[in-house]
Amino acid sequence: MSDVTKLVAEQRTQFGKGAARKIRRDHKIPAVMYGHGTAPVHIALPGHETMLALKHTNALLTLVIDGEEHLALAKDVQRDPIKPVIEHVDLVVVRKGEKVTVEVSVHLEGDAAPETVVTTVMGTVELEVEATDIPENVTHSIEGAQVGTQVLASDLQLPAGATLVTDPEALVVNVTQQVTAEELEADLEEAEGEAGIEREESGEEAAAGAATDGEGAAEAKDSDQS
Repeated sequence: MSDVTKLVAEQRTQFGKGAARKIRRDHKIPAVMYGHGTAPVHIALPGHETMLALKHTNALLTLVIDGEEHLALAKDVQRDPIKPVIEHVDLVVVRKGEKVTVEVSVHLEGDAAPETVVTTVMGTVELEVEATDIPENVTHSIEGAQVGTQVLASDLQLPAGATLVTDPEALVVNVTQQVTAEELEADLEEAEGEAGIEREESGEEAAAGAATDGEGAAEAKDSDQS
């Protein structure tokens, strides 16, 4: 079940980039709350507490605004690309018992068979779940999975009450044969040849070639003298 974090928020009347920068300087986070046909409510959230709450995806929050509590789901979190700072949060008002569509990460357990490569093609799936019962992830075991194993979205064991929204035929996990270093080198040489790329000899290859040429010359000389 989703943990609900209670945050005391302040309504704000000033908007724009300048107002948002001032809010962040005060160690708060600008946000907007909307949904259920109500007009958007622009608020400022407490910075530290909000960052802790939003460490988890699909965070469910109880927002206290002017003494009134609102249950809301963090729908979009905009983060600074460089600094560990949240720039803005979009919140959707939800109600207990209401169904919402969320993206949930796929967590793999166990180890596939030896000499295989496990590729996660789809890291998340969309589920329809109750707003107050959002799972952290969907787990799937790949213990002993053989080459050729493919896990489709429909193969995932969903939590009770959850409905799959993602295409059931969507490929989530693919298990293939591990490529040896020799095979990889051969494929690389073939690709370079098709592209018309000529490799420069490494120092070791040049030395080996020179040694081979020297041995060939010595053998030819001995043959002439005999």
